[in-house]
Amino acid sequence: MNRLGRSGVEVSELSFGAAAIGNLYAAMSEEQARAAVDAAWAAGMRYFDTAPHYGLGLSERRLGSALRERPRSAYTISTKVGRLLEPTDDGGDDLGHGFAVPATHRRVWDFSADGVRRSLDASLDRLGLDRVDVVYLHDPDDHAEQAFHEGYPALEKLRSQGVVGAIGAGMNQAEMLTRFVRDTDVDVVLCAGRYTLLDQSALSELLPAAREHGTSVVIGGAFNSGLLADLQSNTRYDYAEAPPDILRRALHLNTVAERHGTRLRAAALAFCAAPAAVASVLVGARSAAQVNDCAEQYAARVPPSFWQELRGEGLLPPDAPVPAEEPS
Repeated sequence: MNRLGRSGVEVSELSFGAAAIGNLYAAMSEEQARAAVDAAWAAGMRYFDTAPHYGLGLSERRLGSALRERPRSAYTISTKVGRLLEPTDDGGDDLGHGFAVPATHRRVWDFSADGVRRSLDASLDRLGLDRVDVVYLHDPDDHAEQAFHEGYPALEKLRSQGVVGAIGAGMNQAEMLTRFVRDTDVDVVLCAGRYTLLDQSALSELLPAAREHGTSVVIGGAFNSGLLADLQSNTRYDYAEAPPDILRRALHLNTVAERHGTRLRAAALAFCAAPAAVASVLVGARSAAQVNDCAEQYAARVPPSFWQELRGEGLLPPDAPVPAEEPS
C-alpha cells in the first residue's frame, strides 16, 4: 500500500476504476458489475475510484452496493466533484456522454464551495457511505478560476475538518494538474491518459513537480481508452476512434512486445507504475475476467530488452523510468 502525499490515506498499487460499471459505452447487468468489483477485491485491489459523471450516478450506486458488506476500514474510495446531477424529463439516453443509461439527469458544472458540498453529499447518498477517503476536482479544464479560487479552498476546508482524508484534482491533461501541484496543497492528482506508452506528456513537468512537492500521482487511462488493451476489437484512443498514426504506433508496440515474449497490456501497466511519484494505477474493467487479466498482467515481468528496443527506436524518452531501470 502507498500513502497519498502527506495524508494518512493509503491506496493499493493496482486499483479499480469504476467508470465501466457505470455502463461506459454499453450496458452491463447488476450481476456483472458486482462480479467485477468482487474480482478486484479478490485480486487485492483496495482502492476504488468513481464519480457522479460515470453513468449519471450509476457507478457510485453499484460500487457502494458491491462494497457494502466489506469492512469500511479495509478499503479506500474516492469520488469527484464539479458536476452536479439535476433531474430532467427530456428523455433519451446518455450515450452522447459515453454512458448507456437513461438521461434522467443533466450535468451542471459547478466548482463553487456550495457546489462541492452538494455534490459530495449526493455522492455519499448514492454510495451509501458516511465518508469517502479522497475527493478530486473533476475535469476543471474550462473552469480553472472557480476551481482554484472556490472549489479547492472548499476541499481544503473539508480536509481540515476531517470530513475527507485527501484532496486533489483529476483530469485528462497534465498542464493544469502541474499547476495544482505547484500552487496548492493537494495530496494527489489523478492523471488520465497522459502518461502511457502512447503519450508521455506528464513526464516533462507533472511528474517532476509531484516528486519535488511530495504529491502523489494516480495514473488512469493506462490503455488510452482500450487501444493498448485489445487491438483486435477496441480501436478507441482517448474516448474516440484512434487516428491512423496512433493506431500504427500501437500495432508496432504490440509487435515489439510479442518479439520479446511479453504482452502489450503488461508493458502498458508496468510503464505507468514505474515513476517514483506514482502511488497507484487505475484499471477500468467491465467483467471479472478483465479484472483478473489486469491483475495477472500487472504482476508479469516485462523483459528489459523490450524497454531497450523502445528506447533505441526513439519510442520512449531517454528520461522515462522503466521497471528494470527504476532506482531502488
